[in-house]
Amino acid sequence: MIWQKLKNKASKYHFEIKHITILFAILISFQIILAFVQKSALNEFLLETQVWFQKYSAERLAVVNSTSLELLFENLYLHKPNKEIESQSVVYSFNVIFKQQLIQKSVEDICLILVKNHKLYVIDSGQELYLYLINQLPSYEERPERHKEAVNLFLAMKDKMKGNEIIYSSLRNKKTFNILVPFVPDGEYLGVMYMSITPDFSFLTEEVSSNFDKVSLIYSGLIFLGLITIFIVSSNAVKERNEAQQKLYEEHEENLKRQIRLEKESLFTKRIYHTHHKADKIIGYIKSDVRGMRTDNLEDMKKRVITYSNFISRIIYDMKWYDQDLNTIINPLFKTDVNKVIDFIIKHVFLRISSKNEMFDFELKLDDSIPFIHVNEFIVWEILEPLIQNSIDHGNKLSVKIKIETKYDINSKLLYIIISDNGVGIKEELLEVCETGIKRIFLENESTKKNENANSGYGCYIAYQMAVSKCGWDLDAENLIGGGCRFTLTIKN
Repeated sequence: MIWQKLKNKASKYHFEIKHITILFAILISFQIILAFVQKSALNEFLLETQVWFQKYSAERLAVVNSTSLELLFENLYLHKPNKEIESQSVVYSFNVIFKQQLIQKSVEDICLILVKNHKLYVIDSGQELYLYLINQLPSYEERPERHKEAVNLFLAMKDKMKGNEIIYSSLRNKKTFNILVPFVPDGEYLGVMYMSITPDFSFLTEEVSSNFDKVSLIYSGLIFLGLITIFIVSSNAVKERNEAQQKLYEEHEENLKRQIRLEKESLFTKRIYHTHHKADKIIGYIKSDVRGMRTDNLEDMKKRVITYSNFISRIIYDMKWYDQDLNTIINPLFKTDVNKVIDFIIKHVFLRISSKNEMFDFELKLDDSIPFIHVNEFIVWEILEPLIQNSIDHGNKLSVKIKIETKYDINSKLLYIIISDNGVGIKEELLEVCETGIKRIFLENESTKKNENANSGYGCYIAYQMAVSKCGWDLDAENLIGGGCRFTLTIKN
């Protein structure tokens, strides 16, 4: 339960916590690797230092013992003892040197290897040294089982030791030093002193290594605590930032909703303002048709009045809802004949004015093969009427010819409605595409009128919003090469 709560809490800051955790793991890993590398380097250094110091101390011990034996040998050789008491004193002195060294833990073997009259003598006690001085000591050949390793080493280095009189040492089993020190009492080379020494300084290296481990542990612990602190502080900072960011997002979302709502309300207001005079005009047509009803034209007048009335109903419905339900615009139940809508608008709206022959003329080229579209016919009316009116109002000619064409591409299933005129065309700056990808003529408050006023710039804007935003059609505007402009509606059926 607790783990799930922590997991849910951490998931709120997944991105930042993940990266902080990765950084944390990398730093800890680097610290562990660094500690191992340092420990390995320290151990290697201590090992090399220990080997050097072991060799140095072993050779120094061998040299000291060899010097002591040389001095004692010189005194004994110059002043040979005549009495039994003196002989015992000499033997004791030599035994002190031999036996005391063997008592030490590091010394494993010690002896003198002397050459006399081409014979080899091995001496490891004061008695044997005394017998050697009085020429009564048996040679090594008579007792070959003693100090074999020392003798073999001496025989291998005999010529070199005699010629150079240098200390020779060799390492056995990576811990024991076999040392040969030239034995030259009174400057005369007699042989060598052999010592087998295993100096042990591991307690020093272990102590240094142990202290290093303690320091590394403390250092790693401090770094770990520091990283934990940084982790906690960073997590809290990320949490606070995410909370502030979430509040900012919520505020931004609320502002966007408010802005969209205001835009819809503004569009609603402008659409109603733009169409109210159309309602007045249609009501005038209804009154005129009602007054002109006769027995012979009753059916035609009734159909026309009903169509006018339905358009007025649509306008009233639009006035009630600024955010219209999509089903009232696009619905499979709607089966609108675009050609009939165009024909009605031209005959019973635009051609009812008295000066029609002087101001404009229409040419209809309607494709009879176009299918029905599932859009409310009065929405089609609201889209087409301002585009046609644009050609009438902004042609800037005494007589404007407006051509309306419909055609259907059965392969691509696209229906085209094309409205063109032979006027002066649209200003080039209004055909420029703005940052949003829409041509400026379809933006709010952009007018094609020569004398702009507060009531201009809504017709093409409302037509574009209804056609593109509500119905999902494509609407484009362009100038013709020979003069005039053209609006093209593309409907995917």
